[in-house]
Amino acid sequence: MSNPGNTEAVDHASLTQYDMIIDVRSPGEFAEDHIPGAVNLPVLDNDERAVVGTTYVQESRFLARRMGAALVAKNIGRHLDGALADMGPNFKPLVYCWRGGQRSNSMALVLAQVGWRTLVLQGGYKTYRRAVQQRLYDGELGFRFVLLDGGTGTGKTEILNRVKAMGGQVIDLEAIARHRGSLFGAIVGTPQPSQKWFESCLADQLERMDPKRPVLLEAESSKIGQRTLPPSMWKAMEAAPRIQLSAPLDVRSAYLVNSYPDVIADRELLASVLSRLEVYPGRKQLANWRSLADVGKFQELVRQVVERHYDPSYARHSRYDQRPKLGVIDMTALDEAGQAAAATQVVRIMDEA
Repeated sequence: MSNPGNTEAVDHASLTQYDMIIDVRSPGEFAEDHIPGAVNLPVLDNDERAVVGTTYVQESRFLARRMGAALVAKNIGRHLDGALADMGPNFKPLVYCWRGGQRSNSMALVLAQVGWRTLVLQGGYKTYRRAVQQRLYDGELGFRFVLLDGGTGTGKTEILNRVKAMGGQVIDLEAIARHRGSLFGAIVGTPQPSQKWFESCLADQLERMDPKRPVLLEAESSKIGQRTLPPSMWKAMEAAPRIQLSAPLDVRSAYLVNSYPDVIADRELLASVLSRLEVYPGRKQLANWRSLADVGKFQELVRQVVERHYDPSYARHSRYDQRPKLGVIDMTALDEAGQAAAATQVVRIMDEA
């Protein structure tokens, strides 16, 4: 029998040495943010944590601790018979809670007594969160970023993923943020992650990148939906060179109609999105667009929105964009063949940069 050890290491290489990273916080805490790859085995669930806290405040510390101890013991036993039931004698877990205190040490003590090589993250989640903030808020990231730029409907995300499939280093910021950019970008039925979880996923992906090779990102604004790019990332993107995608307006309009069926299908959502354009289109224009939607002329509707609002906005920003341009890729089609050809050109330009 042995007692658990302690560690403060939360870098990617250190975390990969464990068979399981166990987050013993409540499901609510876990949902807001956690170490990527961690498994939530709470020693107190949301309701239990609330009841213990209320007892602590309204009755006594002793009663709260006694109640908490009984609940923790019950829940640890449930996890031993459940998620941990098949772990062998060489199982090596890392356990953490909010500050590396009673919750994590209670679980870790039992696991260590079983005979497993158990470590507790000293300082708990706060140690991990501090490391993420230092990585994304302080200093330089140390990567050579290249931005994939282009007007609305040029297939940036699809081409980005094709570059990844070809072996390029890619970070899909919109996938991490669960938002496709622009007013049309909200994914129906999929809420955006918390800001902290967005940053955790971003930091985790950066940890997996080779700093000797370029990393391709989509040219974004400082916010993707309601999520904000952390300072170090935004600073690096502001200085990064870009590759510009270009395609005819009609090609882009058809592509957008096919790419946003959820928005097209939901008439109330479509009307809401159109009314929130950067420059309010006016009642007459909105009525015209509603008429086009009523008769199913969605491609014409989208063409007008892009031509009158998104393209002028993109042109204005481009005029003041001082970031170097590595090349322009002119696409005549955005079908699979067109996207594949564009991705091949992106890889070539990145290799030559």
